Amino acid sequence: MDQIKIGNFLKELRKEHNLSQEQLADRFNVSSRSVSRWENGKTMPDISLMIELADFYDIDIRDLLRGERKSEKMEENLKETLVMVADYTEAEKAKILKKVYICGQGVVITSIASMIMYFVSYFCDFIVLTPFLLILASGIFGINTTLAGLQLKGKMSKEKNKKLIAVTVTIWVVIAVFVLFFMTFILPKILVDVLGMGTPVG
Repeated sequence: MDQIKIGNFLKELRKEHNLSQEQLADRFNVSSRSVSRWENGKTMPDISLMIELADFYDIDIRDLLRGERKSEKMEENLKETLVMVADYTEAEKAKILKKVYICGQGVVITSIASMIMYFVSYFCDFIVLTPFLLILASGIFGINTTLAGLQLKGKMSKEKNKKLIAVTVTIWVVIAVFVLFFMTFILPKILVDVLGMGTPVG
């Protein structure tokens, strides 16, 4: 499959219908950047979008996948089959994304729980010391997994996803370091001096 050829064909079809990239993007609920990337051959629309585009331009889906006109119109039975394939693909994709999202949430929760145990280990010798860097890495992984799940579920764009990852990871690291500093140097002093507790363990 020649993506460049398909991209040029998509551009030709759009111009034939006197549409700008922005107008086509609005029609199919995508960004104008996505349309531009299709037409440059950098990416391809999802199969469900390909079917909609073929229907919209009133051409055979096979012509769209070939990047040139060879038949008059999409056959109804072919269209029906492809729609069923697209529905199946979307359903399977949704299941995978749900797992990714749940796993991401689980990793974040586990990281928080592990961090709490790590800090409590300063005062309770029955809890095994958890490596702080492992907790930090686990939290970052969890954030990335969760945001990737949201992106694949269509709840945010790729660009927004990158920015949000940068912001949330930075916040996570700052909070983790601050909490570590507080629990290591400040809280023990509070417990000993203010509350009259004994010297913390560890």
